[in-house]
Amino acid sequence: MPDIINIEQAQAWNGPEGAHWARNQDRWNAVNEGFNEPLLDAAAITRHHRTLDLGCGSGQTTRLAALRAPQGRALGLDLSGPMLAEAQACAEREGIANVSFTQGDAQAYPFEAGAFDAAISRYGVMFFADPVAAFGNVAQALRPGGRLAFVCPADATLNEWVAAMASLRDFLPVGDFGQPGLPGMFSLAAPDHIRDVLTAAGFTNITVNQAQAYGAWGHGAEDAAEFLLATGPGRHLMEQADATAQARARRTLTDHLHDHEAADGTVRLRSTAWLVTADRPANPSDRP
Repeated sequence: MPDIINIEQAQAWNGPEGAHWARNQDRWNAVNEGFNEPLLDAAAITRHHRTLDLGCGSGQTTRLAALRAPQGRALGLDLSGPMLAEAQACAEREGIANVSFTQGDAQAYPFEAGAFDAAISRYGVMFFADPVAAFGNVAQALRPGGRLAFVCPADATLNEWVAAMASLRDFLPVGDFGQPGLPGMFSLAAPDHIRDVLTAAGFTNITVNQAQAYGAWGHGAEDAAEFLLATGPGRHLMEQADATAQARARRTLTDHLHDHEAADGTVRLRSTAWLVTADRPANPSDRP
């Protein structure tokens, strides 16, 4: 991997966390795919578009972008080797020839200037060590007039999976779920901070709109509880508790998720996100 600045994140996504997401790519897509169409529509991808997918993970949005641009191409960029291997395998199985994937850090990756018409991301832009530098690098990768569109989590209290994990405070050391402005899942939860970062990175015409989608977290409350506890945050919390507390936490979470079971048994939790768009100025004089 060339020019890695985000060392801590690179280690995480090439370790147990990346392996978990790669193994469970179908489940994570079921959680997040409700944002796919709004994201791709916001990016305004056309038949000829060249699209960059930031933090592409196992590449579902990259492949969808490629399908929207049969005479263009899509490149997925991610720190995680395990997830990129899954992304490439999926593209080959699906016969999508105009898509490719590469491992790298968006903050420092040596993009060709003006190589892309659009840059997108579904939950992949919250972990930058220096978000202004990262988005500035992405801006240079876009052609003048190119569009950035991404989805990132809104306030933690607006996300039902957070409420599910918070139900375990009596048994596990559940703390805060990140603070706006600090690297992490909720680093871009404050709209004003998003606007400040993107403006400093050279973008204009910034819009920040709330979007909501229900994701499928499992079939039945027990299955969904096991999945939530197997995520990085879930594993971290469980590892700090003894066997008795772990068992109580598992029962409590299962009981909480029973209230979210649909008629077919699927556990659906609402996620609330910001759908953000911004443009690289078409003319240098348009820069903020």
